[in-house]
Amino acid sequence: MPTDRRTLLADAAIGVLADSGMRGLTHRAVDRAADLPSGTTSAYYRTRQALLTALVGRLVALDQAELQEMGGRTPAPRSPGELTAGLVLFTELRLAGAGRRRSLARYACVIESVRHPELREILVPRENVARRAVQDFLAAQGVEDAAGRTVTLLTCVDGLVFDRLVNGGGVSAQEIGGLVSAALR
Repeated sequence: MPTDRRTLLADAAIGVLADSGMRGLTHRAVDRAADLPSGTTSAYYRTRQALLTALVGRLVALDQAELQEMGGRTPAPRSPGELTAGLVLFTELRLAGAGRRRSLARYACVIESVRHPELREILVPRENVARRAVQDFLAAQGVEDAAGRTVTLLTCVDGLVFDRLVNGGGVSAQEIGGLVSAALR
């Protein structure tokens, strides 16, 4: 449980956004979700933009921590099958439980960043252990422009996650395997 009030409010804002969408993201809704007195959120984040910026910053921090942890406990892939399995696990984390809620909030923020470029800057994919493992694997397989192919592969995986959030279902190992095979060609 977060101990500081700003983190508590940002976490509550992620939940509100996931449950109610961008229109439902209000200071009062965050107060209710955080179980705090009315006016608390606006005391910490005076404007909606300040609240949204804090929410996006927290989303990125949570995602990075999850990816670092996942990358740290999962051995580097040694085969296309191991890379596929790791990416399938990633999609499962993004489509269930707290990961699903963060994914819903993240995609809402990505759309909002079209109108607010300062959010886009925060949302730019960051370097992390998991991303580095994919790039290192592709490079070890002799893929030219492993960095570029990593971006393409992970963007395609992200697209599958988005599709399944909207349309339901999971991402199959066969789908991910096809993307891995394409990245290796």
